[in-house]
Amino acid sequence: MRGLLARRSLARLPLHASVGLIVVFMYVPMVMLVLFSFNGSKLLLFPLADLSWKWYAVLFADHELQRSIWNSVIVIVAVVPMTLAVGVPLAFALDRYRIPGAAFIEQLTLVPLIVPGLITGLAILIVVKRMGIPLSLWTVVLGHSVGWLPVVVSQVHARLRRFDRRLEEASLDLGANPWQTFRRVTYPSIRNAILGSSLLVMTLSLNEVAITFFLTGKDNTMPMHIWSMLRHGITPEINAIASLSILISAAAVVIALRALRSNEE
Repeated sequence: MRGLLARRSLARLPLHASVGLIVVFMYVPMVMLVLFSFNGSKLLLFPLADLSWKWYAVLFADHELQRSIWNSVIVIVAVVPMTLAVGVPLAFALDRYRIPGAAFIEQLTLVPLIVPGLITGLAILIVVKRMGIPLSLWTVVLGHSVGWLPVVVSQVHARLRRFDRRLEEASLDLGANPWQTFRRVTYPSIRNAILGSSLLVMTLSLNEVAITFFLTGKDNTMPMHIWSMLRHGITPEINAIASLSILISAAAVVIALRALRSNEE
């Protein structure tokens, strides 16, 4: 028995080694980036010298960066409600009604996740130019909403598929009206899916570059500001703002995944 377990462990060793190498390749650069954001020297070299928060202080004194962060906040505050306002009803329609071509529509909603962001941004740019709409933060909001709508639709629709419709029928039989049934029976069952997808949309929108590149006007978002800073090379300030972005994104993703996982239980 022990020999069999040993052989199985030996057979799995290449798989474990491959996974370990992938993890190292993905996360070690991020760790290095965070470490260099505390380096007192402008040179990105080891050993680190004079560890301090000074590059973060430099960032928060940068008015252009503050404006770009505020623009990113505006975009997120608009994108999340817009994707929910369209995505949740669409998920309900796909789940509750016999729509001709429903399977095709469901697959069609996933296209923005499959198509590269450059193509999505270019396509929306052509449309807004044809319509004479000037580029601004609102065209960025439109692009992000189109790009990340599938996240909301897929998560909410997946939860609705597992929802027991008999609970709604029982609520209606007991005298509740449709709104009360939705508020007290249906919504609690999809609440975590809505929360999780909202946080994922927030994270994706915060870090989106490709779509924003085509649709932004004179107002930069935070990723575009970082992109402009890179023209002068990688500096400790870039490491600092990237570290803050990683922190915010990681926290949002962890909360989102926990919400979606609890939604499946």
